Amino acid sequence: MDHADHVRLIRDGVEGAGPRWLELGAGTGALTLALLDVLGDGAQVMALDRDGGALRSLEADAARRFPAARVATLVADFTEPLPAEPASFDGVLMANSLHFVRDKEPVLRAAMAVLRPEGRFLIVEYGSDRGNRWIPWAISYPTWEQLAADVGLRHTRKVGEVPSRMLGSIYAAVSAAP
Repeated sequence: MDHADHVRLIRDGVEGAGPRWLELGAGTGALTLALLDVLGDGAQVMALDRDGGALRSLEADAARRFPAARVATLVADFTEPLPAEPASFDGVLMANSLHFVRDKEPVLRAAMAVLRPEGRFLIVEYGSDRGNRWIPWAISYPTWEQLAADVGLRHTRKVGEVPSRMLGSIYAAVSAAP
């Protein structure tokens, strides 16, 4: 997948949302850059990851490609308490990161706490419930839809899907915070 594919995958989940987003598990930022592209000028993204080198790469790419956006990075583990005020973000993006978490509910509840009312929760994941050593706890869209409802996210819908050699497909889904 290239940048245009990433943008197409998440566009319908991002358009119309506010500019302030938190990304949990940003890595080198392929989906962060797509998020910045969709949000446009005025985007404000805090990208969190445990890998400081990946975040430095993301910062450089974002500054070069989207100079009008504000990107802050933070080396941290998103399974720990989040360093953000409650209801401080218009959206949370978890792109290919939730499948690293076995017990997903506490992470999702913490992420929901930093979303403003009706804020967007956007997930990008592999379309399977069978993981492997690289994607240990995969979560298909039907399973995500149920988990989202269980933690109180509303209006969950799939906004994109592409084929993948790894586990069949990659989907994007958006939900609204209560």
